[in-house]
Amino acid sequence: VQLQASGGGLVQPGGSLRLSCAPSGRTFSRYAMGWFRQAPGKEREWLGGTGWNGMSVYYADSVKGRFTISRDNAKNTVYLQMNSLKPEDTAVYYCAAGGRGATTGQLGNVDYWGQGTLVTVSS
Repeated sequence: VQLQASGGGLVQPGGSLRLSCAPSGRTFSRYAMGWFRQAPGKEREWLGGTGWNGMSVYYADSVKGRFTISRDNAKNTVYLQMNSLKPEDTAVYYCAAGGRGATTGQLGNVDYWGQGTLVTVSS
């Protein structure tokens, strides 16, 4: 079972990026999915998560209004749309699946972690 986040890269401040997370090895349509990030020298930070059907979506205050989480279970993919990016958003971004941690941010209560993708916000 693997989770692979993709879509990272270099973007200018104020720009947008959309990250994708496409699990392989099994379907995650019944799993809660979440997004985290970790900047150099900092702890991993929960950004938000969604329940299995995408109807309930939760966000950390730090990204509420700028980031949007969605999922397409037909494609077995979850997305993180990031707008109005700031230099402090620079980090490695991870998707996570299963467990209460995906929607609450409890790091020790996540079933699966994905490989991260680097987002760099710089002019």
